[in-house]
Amino acid sequence: MIVEVVGGADEVPEVRVEGVDDLTRLHLAVGALTDEDVDGALRQAGMGRLLDADTGLVDVAALRAAAEPRATAADWAERFDAMITQAEADGWTADDGASLHVHVEPAASA
Repeated sequence: MIVEVVGGADEVPEVRVEGVDDLTRLHLAVGALTDEDVDGALRQAGMGRLLDADTGLVDVAALRAAAEPRATAADWAERFDAMITQAEADGWTADDGASLHVHVEPAASA
C-alpha cells in the first residue's frame, strides 16, 4: 500500500491511499512538496504526520478506513491485521500501536 501526498505549487496537497490490495509493503510517497506541506496535509487528512524527510507516521485506523472500502480481496481484513502484527513484531509501531513508521519515497506522479 502507498500513502501518497501529491500536489503542485498552485494546488492544495492531496492525500490518497493507492495499491490497497498490496499488503506486502507500505510507504509514504511524496510529490514535489515541502516537508511542511506534506506534514500539514497528513495531519489535516487525519492520516498521520511527517517525522523528517525520510520517515513518516501513518495512523493505522485512518489507513484502514481509507483502504478497506476499496479492497477487492475477500481476505483483505485478515491480511491487513497480519500486516499490522508483523509491523509490531518488527518494531515499526509508534503511539502505543496506533501508528506505523513508514519510509518516505518520491511519488511516481510527482
